[in-house]
Amino acid sequence: MLIAQITDVHIGFDVGNPTEFNRVRLDQVLATLASGPNMPDLLLATGDIADNGALSSYQIFAEAIAGTPFPILPCVGNHDRRVNFHAVFPELTDQNGFVQYVHDCGPFRLIVIDTLDEGRHGGAFCKARALWLRAQLAEAPNKPTWIVMHHPPFDSGLEWMTTDAAEPWVARFIDAISDAPGLRGIFCGHLHRALVTPWRGLTVAVCASSAPQVALDLRPIDADQPDDRAMIVAEDPGYALHHWNGEGLVSFFERASDAPVLASYDLGMQGLVRHLIDERPGHGHAAS
Repeated sequence: MLIAQITDVHIGFDVGNPTEFNRVRLDQVLATLASGPNMPDLLLATGDIADNGALSSYQIFAEAIAGTPFPILPCVGNHDRRVNFHAVFPELTDQNGFVQYVHDCGPFRLIVIDTLDEGRHGGAFCKARALWLRAQLAEAPNKPTWIVMHHPPFDSGLEWMTTDAAEPWVARFIDAISDAPGLRGIFCGHLHRALVTPWRGLTVAVCASSAPQVALDLRPIDADQPDDRAMIVAEDPGYALHHWNGEGLVSFFERASDAPVLASYDLGMQGLVRHLIDERPGHGHAAS
């Protein structure tokens, strides 16, 4: 199974523009996934689908994904608004009105959670959401499980965008997942930059955005002293691929761009391919 991930789409940044930059970048990623060699079985959209939470932004997003040949599992981020999200995706809600649900992938599960605190840039995770998550984890405690959420629960080093690890919502989230032996990792967005880190025995993978990226600058930042550093850069739109290899999910990070091809699988490359495969156990001359 192959799971793709997009994040931080930010539809509606340029309101009313049918050729909005962020929509063009989203279409570029979706076209790459639908027509390339790595067409996924499903697609995660990990929040900030809309830039200002407008109903029209979710309608535009729904229009953009309507022709995709794979299902899409969205969640909400800090730029989203639940009432307008629910108007377009009414089925993706828990009993308390949060955008939280479980998707069973056969050999493993995905649990989508809601870290939105409307009007606030940072994350949130209240008692009701924590109780719901704990209950879902307890339903299949030993089944390999990944949590899908917008806000990373750790300090990334991107100082002006990062989560403060001392925030109360992080402690509540940690408590909710503390007794979940099947939990393997977390997929996040929010940072507009791809990264992977170990965190509390889990692997956390953060996907680059389809919208423009946050500049990679790990220096401290002073809120009282603008220093003209780059903050947003128009790198190619990003996405991730999470490949189930029978034991776990292997994450790849990619850009939707036309990279030059320097070698193709032709007769000149066939010998190398055959040699590499023959080295594996059960194929020809594997090493003892």
